[in-house]
Amino acid sequence: MNETLTATNLVKTYGQVHALAGVSLAINAGETVAIMGPSGSGKSTLLHCLSGILKPDGGDVRLGGADITTMSDAQRSKLRRSRFGFVFQDGQLVAELSAAENVAFPLLLAGWSRSKALAEANQWLSRLGLAEMGGRKPGEMSGGQAQRVAIARALVHKPAVVFADEPTGALDQATGHEVMQILTTVTKMSGASLIVVTHDTKVAGWCSRLIEIRDALIHADSATNQAGVR
Repeated sequence: MNETLTATNLVKTYGQVHALAGVSLAINAGETVAIMGPSGSGKSTLLHCLSGILKPDGGDVRLGGADITTMSDAQRSKLRRSRFGFVFQDGQLVAELSAAENVAFPLLLAGWSRSKALAEANQWLSRLGLAEMGGRKPGEMSGGQAQRVAIARALVHKPAVVFADEPTGALDQATGHEVMQILTTVTKMSGASLIVVTHDTKVAGWCSRLIEIRDALIHADSATNQAGVR
C-alpha cells in the first residue's frame, strides 16, 4: 500500500497574509522529516494542512491515493483518528484519565473493547519504559514521562504518519534528547513517517531530512547528517 504523503501547490491565506504560497513536497513511508523556519514562516500551517486539521485555499494533500482536501470534515476527522498520530508540545493528555486510559483513547474511538484497548495501551507503556505508570494521572508524572505517554498514544493505532509539533519545547535539553530518541526509534520500528515542526536544530538533527520554510515557501529541502543521533 502506497502511504506517501504528498502536497501540491498548497496555498493558505489569512486575510492579506500568505501563510503558504504554493508549497509542494512528498514524504515517503517511513521517512523522518523536520520542518524549520522563523516564527510566522508557515511551518505550523503546513503541518496543519498536511494533517487535515486545516483545509488549504488552493492545492491538494494526498495520502496514497486519497485526496484529503476534498474530504468532508467528518471524513478528515476519521482519517486523523485512524491514519495519523499527533504529539504536541504540552502533550495534551486528558488530566482526568490515567496514562493507560490516555493511550487507549484512540482505540476506544475505533470501537475496541475497553479491556482489549487497555491491554494494548499497557503493552505500549511497557515498551516505552513506563510499565509501572499505567495507573498514574498526567499530573503525577514528569514532563518527559508525560511526553512518552503522548508518543504511545500517537502510535497505538498504527498510524501511517505521526505529526509532532515542537515535541520537546516544554522540556529541558536532556529530557528532550531522550524524547526525540524514543520518538524516532518507535516510529521507525512501526514503519510510520514522522514529521516534526521545531525551532531547535538539535531536534531537527534526529530526522533524516530537513525542510526549511521562509516567507510561506520552501527555502531548502535537504538530507541531514543526523548529528542528534550520536
